[in-house]
Amino acid sequence: MFEKKKVGIMGTGDIARMMAKTLSGMKGVVCHAVASRTIEKAESFAGEFKIKNYYGSYEELCKDPKIELIYVATPHSAHYDNVKLALENGKNVLCEKAFTLNEQQAKELFEIAAKNNVLLTEAMWTRFLPLASKLKEVVAGNIIGDISMVTADLSFNIAWKQRIQDPALGGGALLDIGVYGLTFASLVLGDDITDIQSQAVLNDRGMDTQDIISLKYRNGQMAVVTCFATSFGPCKGIIYGANGHIEVQDINNFADITVYNNAGEKISYYKRERQITGYEYEVSAAFKALDEGWKECPEMTHAQTLKIMNIMDFVRGQTGVKFPQEVAAEEDKKEE
Repeated sequence: MFEKKKVGIMGTGDIARMMAKTLSGMKGVVCHAVASRTIEKAESFAGEFKIKNYYGSYEELCKDPKIELIYVATPHSAHYDNVKLALENGKNVLCEKAFTLNEQQAKELFEIAAKNNVLLTEAMWTRFLPLASKLKEVVAGNIIGDISMVTADLSFNIAWKQRIQDPALGGGALLDIGVYGLTFASLVLGDDITDIQSQAVLNDRGMDTQDIISLKYRNGQMAVVTCFATSFGPCKGIIYGANGHIEVQDINNFADITVYNNAGEKISYYKRERQITGYEYEVSAAFKALDEGWKECPEMTHAQTLKIMNIMDFVRGQTGVKFPQEVAAEEDKKEE
Protein backbone atom coordinates (compact mmCIF):
# COMPACT_ATOMS: atom_id res chain seq x y z
CA MET A 1 0.00 0.00 0.00
CA PHE A 2 1.33 3.41 -0.95
CA GLU A 3 2.13 5.78 1.88
CA LYS A 4 0.34 9.14 1.81
CA LYS A 5 2.36 12.22 0.87
CA LYS A 6 2.88 14.48 3.85
CA VAL A 7 2.17 18.21 3.91
CA GLY A 8 2.95 20.70 6.65
CA ILE A 9 0.93 23.90 7.02
CA MET A 10 2.67 27.05 8.20
CA GLY A 11 0.12 29.40 9.74
CA THR A 12 -3.34 28.95 11.25
CA GLY A 13 -5.43 31.71 9.65
CA ASP A 14 -8.37 31.48 7.23
CA ILE A 15 -6.25 30.40 4.25
CA ALA A 16 -4.58 27.70 6.34
CA ARG A 17 -8.02 26.46 7.32
CA MET A 18 -8.99 26.18 3.66
CA MET A 19 -5.90 24.11 2.97
CA ALA A 20 -6.52 21.86 5.98
CA LYS A 21 -10.06 21.22 4.74
CA THR A 22 -8.68 20.53 1.28
CA LEU A 23 -6.07 18.04 2.44
CA SER A 24 -8.61 16.19 4.59
CA GLY A 25 -10.66 15.54 1.46
CA MET A 26 -7.82 14.46 -0.82
CA LYS A 27 -6.70 10.92 -1.50
CA GLY A 28 -3.04 10.00 -1.17
CA VAL A 29 -2.20 13.19 0.73
CA VAL A 30 -2.34 14.03 4.43
CA CYS A 31 -1.70 17.06 6.58
CA HIS A 32 1.11 15.71 8.73
CA ALA A 33 1.64 18.80 10.87
CA VAL A 34 0.69 22.43 11.45
CA ALA A 35 2.69 25.23 13.03
CA SER A 36 1.82 28.57 14.54
CA ARG A 37 3.79 31.16 16.47
CA THR A 38 2.13 29.88 19.63
CA ILE A 39 1.65 26.28 20.69
CA GLU A 40 -1.90 27.05 21.82
CA LYS A 41 -3.04 28.12 18.35
CA ALA A 42 -1.29 25.17 16.74
CA GLU A 43 -2.86 22.70 19.17
CA SER A 44 -6.34 24.15 18.67
CA PHE A 45 -5.99 24.04 14.88
CA ALA A 46 -4.65 20.48 14.96
CA GLY A 47 -7.52 19.36 17.15
CA GLU A 48 -10.14 20.89 14.86
CA PHE A 49 -8.75 19.23 11.73
CA LYS A 50 -7.51 16.01 13.38
CA ILE A 51 -3.86 16.70 12.58
CA LYS A 52 -1.49 14.46 14.53
CA ASN A 53 1.44 16.82 14.89
CA TYR A 54 1.59 20.48 15.84
CA TYR A 55 4.36 22.93 16.63
CA GLY A 56 4.62 26.25 18.41
CA SER A 57 7.29 27.56 16.03
CA TYR A 58 7.88 27.52 12.30
CA GLU A 59 11.44 26.29 12.88
CA GLU A 60 10.15 23.04 14.38
CA LEU A 61 7.86 22.48 11.40
CA CYS A 62 10.72 23.00 8.96
CA LYS A 63 12.87 20.48 10.82
CA ASP A 64 10.26 17.71 10.76
CA PRO A 65 11.97 15.07 8.57
CA LYS A 66 8.70 13.48 7.44
CA ILE A 67 7.24 16.56 5.75
CA GLU A 68 7.61 16.53 1.96
CA LEU A 69 5.93 19.85 1.17
CA ILE A 70 5.30 22.95 3.28
CA TYR A 71 2.35 25.17 2.48
CA VAL A 72 3.04 28.74 3.60
CA ALA A 73 -0.23 30.39 4.64
CA THR A 74 1.07 33.35 6.60
CA PRO A 75 0.46 37.02 5.63
CA HIS A 76 2.39 37.91 2.49
CA SER A 77 4.47 40.39 4.50
CA ALA A 78 6.00 37.34 6.21
CA HIS A 79 6.38 35.15 3.13
CA TYR A 80 9.99 36.05 2.44
CA ASP A 81 11.26 35.07 5.90
CA ASN A 82 8.97 32.05 6.21
CA VAL A 83 9.74 30.60 2.78
CA LYS A 84 13.46 31.26 3.22
CA LEU A 85 13.39 29.33 6.50
CA ALA A 86 11.72 26.35 4.85
CA LEU A 87 14.01 26.37 1.82
CA GLU A 88 17.16 26.56 3.91
CA ASN A 89 15.92 23.49 5.79
CA GLY A 90 15.65 21.62 2.49
CA LYS A 91 11.86 21.73 2.26
CA ASN A 92 9.80 21.98 -0.91
CA VAL A 93 7.41 24.92 -0.67
CA LEU A 94 4.01 25.92 -1.99
CA CYS A 95 3.59 29.59 -1.00
CA GLU A 96 0.34 31.52 -1.00
CA LYS A 97 -0.19 34.60 -3.13
CA ALA A 98 0.84 37.36 -3.20
CA PHE A 99 4.13 35.50 -3.36
CA THR A 100 6.19 38.25 -1.72
CA LEU A 101 6.04 42.00 -1.15
CA ASN A 102 8.02 42.73 -4.31
CA GLU A 103 9.93 41.23 -7.22
CA GLN A 104 13.33 41.48 -5.54
CA GLN A 105 12.21 39.28 -2.65
CA ALA A 106 10.79 36.76 -5.13
CA LYS A 107 14.06 36.64 -7.08
CA GLU A 108 16.04 35.99 -3.92
CA LEU A 109 13.74 33.15 -2.86
CA PHE A 110 14.00 31.45 -6.27
CA GLU A 111 17.79 31.70 -6.03
CA ILE A 112 17.73 30.12 -2.56
CA ALA A 113 15.43 27.34 -3.84
CA ALA A 114 17.83 26.62 -6.70
CA LYS A 115 20.80 26.58 -4.33
CA ASN A 116 19.04 24.06 -2.10
CA ASN A 117 17.70 22.04 -5.05
CA VAL A 118 14.08 22.15 -3.88
CA LEU A 119 10.74 23.00 -5.45
CA LEU A 120 9.23 26.43 -4.91
CA THR A 121 5.88 27.38 -6.43
CA GLU A 122 3.43 30.21 -5.87
CA ALA A 123 -0.02 28.97 -4.89
CA MET A 124 -1.87 31.17 -7.37
CA TRP A 125 -4.63 28.60 -7.41
CA THR A 126 -6.59 29.96 -10.39
CA ARG A 127 -3.77 28.93 -12.74
CA PHE A 128 -4.17 25.32 -11.60
CA LEU A 129 -7.95 25.07 -12.01
CA PRO A 130 -9.30 22.75 -14.74
CA LEU A 131 -11.44 25.63 -16.03
CA ALA A 132 -8.26 27.67 -16.52
CA SER A 133 -7.07 25.02 -18.97
CA LYS A 134 -10.49 25.00 -20.62
CA LEU A 135 -10.39 28.78 -20.98
CA LYS A 136 -7.02 28.59 -22.73
CA GLU A 137 -8.46 25.92 -25.02
CA VAL A 138 -11.52 28.02 -25.88
CA VAL A 139 -9.42 31.12 -26.54
CA ALA A 140 -6.98 29.14 -28.71
CA GLY A 141 -9.93 27.79 -30.71
CA ASN A 142 -10.56 31.32 -31.98
CA ILE A 143 -14.30 30.88 -31.49
CA ILE A 144 -14.76 34.62 -30.85
CA GLY A 145 -12.16 35.70 -33.41
CA ASP A 146 -9.27 38.03 -32.78
CA ILE A 147 -9.21 39.29 -29.20
CA SER A 148 -8.71 43.00 -28.64
CA MET A 149 -9.64 43.55 -25.01
CA VAL A 150 -9.87 41.89 -21.61
CA THR A 151 -11.48 43.29 -18.47
CA ALA A 152 -11.14 41.70 -15.05
CA ASP A 153 -12.63 42.75 -11.73
CA LEU A 154 -12.34 41.37 -8.23
CA SER A 155 -13.82 43.65 -5.59
CA PHE A 156 -15.01 43.01 -2.05
CA ASN A 157 -15.90 45.38 0.78
CA ILE A 158 -12.89 44.50 2.92
CA ALA A 159 -11.10 47.85 3.39
CA TRP A 160 -11.74 47.61 7.14
CA LYS A 161 -9.66 44.45 7.50
CA GLN A 162 -6.24 44.80 9.08
CA ARG A 163 -4.51 43.03 6.21
CA ILE A 164 -5.76 45.76 3.85
CA GLN A 165 -5.20 48.72 6.19
CA ASP A 166 -1.80 47.91 7.65
CA PRO A 167 1.37 48.87 5.69
CA ALA A 168 3.44 46.46 7.81
CA LEU A 169 1.31 43.57 6.54
CA GLY A 170 1.86 44.53 2.90
CA GLY A 171 -1.60 46.10 2.90
CA GLY A 172 -3.75 47.41 0.10
CA ALA A 173 -6.10 45.95 -2.46
CA LEU A 174 -3.51 45.29 -5.17
CA LEU A 175 -1.53 42.43 -3.60
CA ASP A 176 -4.60 41.00 -1.90
CA ILE A 177 -7.20 40.93 -4.69
CA GLY A 178 -5.75 42.83 -7.65
CA VAL A 179 -3.32 39.99 -8.27
CA TYR A 180 -6.27 37.87 -9.46
CA GLY A 181 -7.22 40.32 -12.21
CA LEU A 182 -3.62 40.61 -13.36
CA THR A 183 -3.36 36.82 -13.41
CA PHE A 184 -6.56 36.55 -15.47
CA ALA A 185 -5.20 39.02 -18.04
CA SER A 186 -1.95 37.06 -18.13
CA LEU A 187 -3.79 33.76 -18.70
CA VAL A 188 -5.60 35.19 -21.71
CA LEU A 189 -3.17 37.69 -23.25
CA GLY A 190 0.24 36.62 -22.02
CA ASP A 191 2.86 38.97 -20.61
CA ASP A 192 4.32 40.98 -23.50
CA ILE A 193 3.23 44.31 -22.02
CA THR A 194 4.54 47.59 -23.40
CA ASP A 195 2.70 50.14 -21.24
CA ILE A 196 0.96 50.29 -17.86
CA GLN A 197 -1.16 53.15 -16.55
CA SER A 198 -2.73 53.00 -13.12
CA GLN A 199 -4.63 55.06 -10.58
CA ALA A 200 -5.45 54.37 -6.96
CA VAL A 201 -7.25 55.79 -3.96
CA LEU A 202 -5.18 55.46 -0.79
CA ASN A 203 -6.30 55.21 2.83
CA ASP A 204 -4.91 57.46 5.57
CA ARG A 205 -2.00 55.05 6.04
CA GLY A 206 -0.95 55.15 2.39
CA MET A 207 -2.39 51.80 1.33
CA ASP A 208 -4.48 51.45 -1.84
CA THR A 209 -8.16 50.69 -1.35
CA GLN A 210 -9.19 51.17 -4.99
CA ASP A 211 -7.12 50.43 -8.11
CA ILE A 212 -7.68 50.78 -11.84
CA ILE A 213 -4.91 49.40 -14.05
CA SER A 214 -4.74 49.53 -17.85
CA LEU A 215 -2.28 47.31 -19.72
CA LYS A 216 -1.23 47.66 -23.35
CA TYR A 217 0.35 44.73 -25.18
CA ARG A 218 2.84 44.72 -28.03
CA ASN A 219 0.29 43.32 -30.51
CA GLY A 220 -2.23 46.08 -29.77
CA GLN A 221 -4.40 44.19 -27.30
CA MET A 222 -5.41 45.87 -24.05
CA ALA A 223 -6.63 44.89 -20.58
CA VAL A 224 -8.27 46.82 -17.77
CA VAL A 225 -7.98 45.37 -14.26
CA THR A 226 -10.00 46.77 -11.36
CA CYS A 227 -9.93 45.93 -7.67
CA PHE A 228 -11.87 47.79 -5.02
CA ALA A 229 -11.66 46.97 -1.32
CA THR A 230 -14.47 49.45 -0.67
CA SER A 231 -17.33 47.77 -2.53
CA PHE A 232 -18.57 44.52 -4.02
CA GLY A 233 -18.05 44.11 -7.75
CA PRO A 234 -19.01 41.55 -10.41
CA CYS A 235 -15.81 39.52 -9.84
CA LYS A 236 -15.93 38.74 -13.54
CA GLY A 237 -13.55 38.52 -16.47
CA ILE A 238 -14.70 39.44 -19.98
CA ILE A 239 -12.80 38.69 -23.19
CA TYR A 240 -13.75 40.83 -26.20
CA GLY A 241 -13.37 39.30 -29.68
CA ALA A 242 -14.20 40.28 -33.24
CA ASN A 243 -16.95 37.65 -33.42
CA GLY A 244 -18.28 37.57 -29.86
CA HIS A 245 -17.18 37.61 -26.25
CA ILE A 246 -16.44 35.27 -23.35
CA GLU A 247 -17.52 35.81 -19.74
CA VAL A 248 -15.83 34.09 -16.82
CA GLN A 249 -17.60 34.36 -13.49
CA ASP A 250 -15.56 34.54 -10.27
CA ILE A 251 -12.01 35.08 -11.45
CA ASN A 252 -10.73 34.00 -8.03
CA ASN A 253 -12.22 30.50 -8.52
CA PHE A 254 -13.77 30.16 -11.98
CA ALA A 255 -17.46 29.31 -11.56
CA ASP A 256 -18.28 29.05 -15.25
CA ILE A 257 -17.30 30.12 -18.76
CA THR A 258 -19.95 31.38 -21.17
CA VAL A 259 -19.28 32.09 -24.83
CA TYR A 260 -21.51 34.46 -26.80
CA ASN A 261 -21.64 35.32 -30.49
CA ASN A 262 -22.07 38.83 -31.89
CA ALA A 263 -25.84 38.56 -31.59
CA GLY A 264 -25.52 38.00 -27.86
CA GLU A 265 -26.57 34.36 -28.17
CA LYS A 266 -24.99 31.80 -25.87
CA ILE A 267 -23.07 29.34 -28.03
CA SER A 268 -21.19 27.33 -25.41
CA TYR A 269 -21.03 26.96 -21.65
CA TYR A 270 -18.62 25.27 -19.25
CA LYS A 271 -19.36 24.83 -15.56
CA ARG A 272 -16.97 24.44 -12.65
CA GLU A 273 -16.19 20.83 -11.87
CA ARG A 274 -17.02 19.42 -8.44
CA GLN A 275 -14.22 20.36 -6.07
CA ILE A 276 -13.23 20.17 -2.43
CA THR A 277 -12.21 23.83 -2.27
CA GLY A 278 -10.26 24.31 -5.49
CA TYR A 279 -6.95 24.22 -3.63
CA GLU A 280 -6.52 20.53 -4.35
CA TYR A 281 -5.28 21.20 -7.87
CA GLU A 282 -2.23 23.20 -6.77
CA VAL A 283 -1.34 20.51 -4.22
CA SER A 284 -1.62 17.76 -6.84
CA ALA A 285 0.43 19.80 -9.30
CA ALA A 286 3.17 20.36 -6.72
CA PHE A 287 3.47 16.64 -5.98
CA LYS A 288 3.39 15.79 -9.69
CA ALA A 289 6.28 18.20 -10.20
CA LEU A 290 8.18 16.54 -7.35
CA ASP A 291 7.52 13.10 -8.84
CA GLU A 292 8.90 14.34 -12.16
CA GLY A 293 11.93 15.94 -10.55
CA TRP A 294 10.89 19.48 -11.50
CA LYS A 295 11.69 22.50 -9.33
CA GLU A 296 8.67 24.53 -10.45
CA CYS A 297 5.15 23.80 -11.64
CA PRO A 298 4.43 24.41 -15.34
CA GLU A 299 1.04 25.85 -14.39
CA MET A 300 2.76 28.59 -12.34
CA THR A 301 6.35 29.09 -13.43
CA HIS A 302 8.92 31.20 -11.67
CA ALA A 303 8.93 33.54 -14.67
CA GLN A 304 5.18 34.08 -14.36
CA THR A 305 5.46 34.85 -10.65
CA LEU A 306 8.25 37.33 -11.30
CA LYS A 307 6.30 39.03 -14.09
CA ILE A 308 3.22 39.60 -11.94
CA MET A 309 5.38 40.83 -9.06
CA ASN A 310 7.16 43.18 -11.48
CA ILE A 311 3.82 44.59 -12.70
CA MET A 312 2.61 45.14 -9.14
CA ASP A 313 5.89 46.88 -8.25
CA PHE A 314 5.42 49.17 -11.26
CA VAL A 315 1.81 49.91 -10.35
CA ARG A 316 2.75 50.75 -6.78
CA GLY A 317 5.45 53.03 -8.13
CA GLN A 318 2.80 54.93 -10.07
CA THR A 319 0.30 55.07 -7.22
CA GLY A 320 2.80 55.85 -4.46
CA VAL A 321 2.27 52.75 -2.32
CA LYS A 322 5.38 51.70 -0.44
CA PHE A 323 5.78 49.21 2.40
CA PRO A 324 7.87 50.00 5.50
CA GLN A 325 10.06 46.96 4.80
CA GLU A 326 11.02 48.55 1.47
CA VAL A 327 11.74 51.90 3.10
CA ALA A 328 13.97 50.17 5.67
CA ALA A 329 15.81 48.29 2.92
CA GLU A 330 16.44 51.55 1.05
CA GLU A 331 17.80 53.17 4.21
CA ASP A 332 20.12 50.20 4.79
CA LYS A 333 21.51 50.58 1.27
CA LYS A 334 22.21 54.27 1.84
CA GLU A 335 24.20 53.42 4.95
CA GLU A 336 26.36 50.83 3.20
